[in-house]
Order: sequence, then C-alpha cells, then structure tokens
Amino acid sequence: MEKRYGLPTAICMVVGIVIGSGVFFKAEKVLQATKGNMPLGILAWGIVGAIMIICSYVFATMAARYEKVSGLVDYAEATVGRRYAYYVGWFMAVLYTPCLVSALAWISARYFCVLLGWDITGGACMTIAGAMLCLDHVLNALAPRLAGRFQVSTTVIKMIPLALMAVCGAAVGMMNGRMAENFATMSTGAISTGEGLMASTVAVAFAYEGWILATSINAELRDAKRTLPRALVVGSFIVVLTYILYYIGLTGAVTTEELMASGEAAAKMAFQRVFGETAGTVVFVLIVISCLGTLNGLTLSCCRGMYALAVRNEGPMPELFRQVDPVTNMAGNSALVSLGLSALWLVYFYGANVGGPWFGPFSFDSSELPIITLYGMYVPMFIQFMRKSTDLNPFRRFVMPALALCACAFMVYAAFAGYGVTVLYYLVVYAAVMGIGWLLDRRKK
Repeated sequence: MEKRYGLPTAICMVVGIVIGSGVFFKAEKVLQATKGNMPLGILAWGIVGAIMIICSYVFATMAARYEKVSGLVDYAEATVGRRYAYYVGWFMAVLYTPCLVSALAWISARYFCVLLGWDITGGACMTIAGAMLCLDHVLNALAPRLAGRFQVSTTVIKMIPLALMAVCGAAVGMMNGRMAENFATMSTGAISTGEGLMASTVAVAFAYEGWILATSINAELRDAKRTLPRALVVGSFIVVLTYILYYIGLTGAVTTEELMASGEAAAKMAFQRVFGETAGTVVFVLIVISCLGTLNGLTLSCCRGMYALAVRNEGPMPELFRQVDPVTNMAGNSALVSLGLSALWLVYFYGANVGGPWFGPFSFDSSELPIITLYGMYVPMFIQFMRKSTDLNPFRRFVMPALALCACAFMVYAAFAGYGVTVLYYLVVYAAVMGIGWLLDRRKK
C-alpha cells in the first residue's frame, strides 16, 4: 500500500486511538474500585501512564530499526522470530483489535443515547452500535485517505472538551471547595488491601490502550523510521498529561459520590455544571465525536489485521487477504473479515457485560482482559531485543527494556489481583483462539 500518511496523522493515530472514550467511560469505574478515593485513582492513571511511556519508548527504538508491513508484527518477527510473529499477528487480528473495536462501537452508541436521553441497554443502542461499526469499516475500506483525515480532525476536536474541563473544572473546584473535599475523601480499606489500586489499574489500562495499533500503518508512513518513533513518544506524553489534568479537573465539577452513582451521565453532568445546560450539551456532542474518532483509529488498524498476516504468506487464504484494491489502494478482503469479527465480539460484549451475563463464568470484560494478554506477549520481544541489539547504548538496550519488562509484569499481576478467577476463564478463551490459529497454521503446512 502507498505511503500516504505523515507525522501529523501518525501522532493523531496515537492520541486519537487512546483518547476518546476510556477517560469518560472508566472514570466512575476507577472511583468505584478505589471506593471513592480520588488520590488513589489519580495514582492509577499515573502508573499506567508511566507504563505507556516506557513501553512506547522501547517500541519507538524498534520502529527506528525495523520497517516492513505492520509494526508490532514486524517487531515480533525481528526480535523473536517468524513463528512468534504469526501468533502475535493472529492474536491482534482475531481477538485483541476486534474486541477493542466492538467495545468502542458500543461506547460511542452509549454516549449518543445518553445525549438523546435513550436507554443504553436496549435494542436502540445496539442497533446504533452496529450501524457505527459498519459505517466506519466502509469508510476505512473504500476511502482510507478520508479515514486518515477524519482521524486528524476528530483528534483535534476531542482535545477541546478535555482541555476545557482540565482548566475550567479545576478553577471552579478550587473556588467552590469541591476539589479539596474530593481529595480529602480517603478510603483506607482500598489502600491497605491494594485491591482497589489493582482493579482501577486494569480499568485504566483500557483508557490508555490502543497506542501500539498506530504501528500498524508504518508501511504507509512517509519516512517511517523517523516518523513513527516521534509519533509514539510525543503522542504518549500528550495522552498522559491530558488524562491526569482532565481527571483532576473533573473533581472540581462533581463529587466522587455523584461520579460513582451517575454512571454514563457523569461526564454530561460535569460539563453542564461547569459550562451551563446548553454549553454543556454542546461539549457533550464533542465527546460523542471523540468516541467516534477513537473507533475510527481502531478500525483503521483492525482492517489491516489479516493483511499483515497474508503478506507474510501466513494465516488462512493468504492469496485472498493480501490483495489490494487497485482503485482504493486498500486491502478490502481483510477489512471485510475485520467487520465480521468485530460484529461477533460486539454481540459477545453486549451479552457478557450489558444484557447478560449470557455466557456464565465466561462473561468477562472483553475491553480490558485482552490488553493484559498483550503485555504478556511483549515480554519475549523485550528480552530478545536486549539480547540482539548489541549496537545500542546501555540505556536503550538494557535500562528501558528492563523497565518495560517490570511494567508488563505489573500489568499481568494487576489483572489477577483485580479480577481473580475471571482471568482464568478468559485465558481459556484466549487459548482456544490461539489453538485455532495453530490448527490453521498446521493445516496450511
């Protein structure tokens, strides 16, 4: 595929994929996990933000050395080997990215329904989620350049409400004393057991996740070995700073009790209190656009999932999925599979987390637990990178990858500490998906 994207699009991929829904969607869940402890919640945002910066720095170093077709899969192949790269690509194409896309489709529909005052658990919300899923795949499959411009535009738009709340919310909170009151609300139980911090860390991981998917367009970036590393590092710092400032500003608009109790309406309530009824509604419209921008960025990556395998002659029917349309210059067959998988995971997400549980003990949060698996899959890559990169200085070769390994270990521990036995049921599903990938690979050979 052609070199059609530059540095602004790459940065907007990082910022636009990460920022958009989790910061609004997970704020109340973090407080519920910490029992209303605002400082502990901010600590969770800071910990995962630091993990994102460390890991993105290591991958930025890899991006400056390796360039092929699809970022993360390229790095897995260069560090660990071709077989491991296949399983990483299979996991990304079948489980990880479609799960995030499906969750974002529902979240976008959810905030759209909140804006209109509709029920977020009924058929209307699911119908809107399905429509958003289909339309965004059509946009990315038939007009990839337009999808890139849409990503840049929505990234700029989504920063408006976050910046407004960070500045104005903090100012209002300091004047009316609400911020001091919220920060004084401490929960010794959540601190002493550590469970609140672990559970909130896993929840925050969703809000920070997706940045690695920006590497999926490295073959379509102009001067990728310089552009992508810059985008990863700059984008990561923008995300972390924005999140923490927004979360602090939120404490000046609503109390922790209201934030925990109001659920999906909490963000709308906060903006209306700071900016008034009409202005708050306008800002909430920008939040809906923000969610759609994140959905677009994830879909942009998801559409390339099977293509990343096929160009290596891996996966099912590689001759079919590596085809690039001569008019759109896009892998349309790969995008079609992406739509089908995302639709299946959307049904699962609804049944497991909204309308169910339909699947008994196998009803897990598909927007969070696959993220933890990915951190586990980073580990061999970081170890091999330290072993092979003999030409790098000690800081880049040992210090940062070692910190990244510690970050990955912490995320895996946080998942078990926060979710307990649910993680084991998720791992059964994960093993089944990877087993299917192994059978297809064996059958092909």
